[in-house]
Amino acid sequence: MVQKKQNVTIKGTKEGLIFQLDDSCSYESLVDELIEKLSSKHYQQAEGPDVLVKVDTGYRYLQDHQQEELENIITNGRNLAVEHFESRVLSKEESEKLRQESQTVTLMRIIRSGQVLKVVGDVLLIGDVNPGGTLMATGNIYVLGALRGIAHAGFEGDSNAVISASVLAPSQLRIADEIMHFEKEKDHEKMMSSVFLDELQSFQIGRVQQLVQSHPELSKNEKQLLA
Repeated sequence: MVQKKQNVTIKGTKEGLIFQLDDSCSYESLVDELIEKLSSKHYQQAEGPDVLVKVDTGYRYLQDHQQEELENIITNGRNLAVEHFESRVLSKEESEKLRQESQTVTLMRIIRSGQVLKVVGDVLLIGDVNPGGTLMATGNIYVLGALRGIAHAGFEGDSNAVISASVLAPSQLRIADEIMHFEKEKDHEKMMSSVFLDELQSFQIGRVQQLVQSHPELSKNEKQLLA
């Protein structure tokens, strides 16, 4: 006898319950089976705090009214509370944000004193950051020139971001929320250098070649190399 495929799978975890909803069946079939499974006395209203539920919809896109309907089915008359819906489907806005964050923006200019330049993603600056100038990126910062002002990589919280410059002589470096100040009389220019945070969130400065070992994920699009 062939076992009927389940459209709704309920799993218990330490944090609560996970409802896995099949993404290949019709929405109507999904609703019918969800109602049927939740009709069990096991899920009826009981004393005690609500049990948190994570709803995994896979590659199914739910419209707002469908998500609201499923949440009502799960919670109505039961001590269940939907914590969040989890989907592998990206909205246009999310997809565009990911595209921007994964891109490398190339600029040819000099950032002068008083100027602040912000970039979404990685930035390759062919030019200088003068004293008093600021270059910021949500990703990594690469300066093919002299970095004498302020550089802030991962300014939205990416502590894995790196800063690299042909001439490293900044007044201040920032990665995520960490800050490192420089005093000109004590710090000398460093050539072809890179900066990143180690596991203790401390700044590490060294030759740019060290990124091969510390950040191998920086290598992109190697498949495009011609043999």
